[in-house]
Amino acid sequence: MAEQSLSTAEREKGTLFAPRFDAHGLLTAVVVDDASGEVLVVAHMTEEALAKTLETGKVHFWSRSRGSLWLKGETSGHFLAVAEIRVDCDQDALVIRAVPAGPTCHTGARSCFYRRIAGDGQQPVLTRIDT
Repeated sequence: MAEQSLSTAEREKGTLFAPRFDAHGLLTAVVVDDASGEVLVVAHMTEEALAKTLETGKVHFWSRSRGSLWLKGETSGHFLAVAEIRVDCDQDALVIRAVPAGPTCHTGARSCFYRRIAGDGQQPVLTRIDT
């Protein structure tokens, strides 16, 4: 699964999965609810986190703040079970369709995206979205 030297055509139209990790060894992963399509969380994966996700069927991330591998739900029990993984055209981002076993956000919200930006154009404010 290590990055390979592929032509643009091979990377964009071929069948070889060759994810492109950034200079920090990270790949962006957007997790959406498989049933509703709602965005649950955006996080990062290392090659190890991606390999563990593929191996176990449970979403793993790289915690930049802790500097360690993180199995989503390992302390809360709110795992994200993989239903499908999609890769973008140049293989540097993933969309993971998952089945959540409870709230996804550490705040207890269903999604990490539980607020919207509102305001009068002068001073943006955050308002909670009840989902």
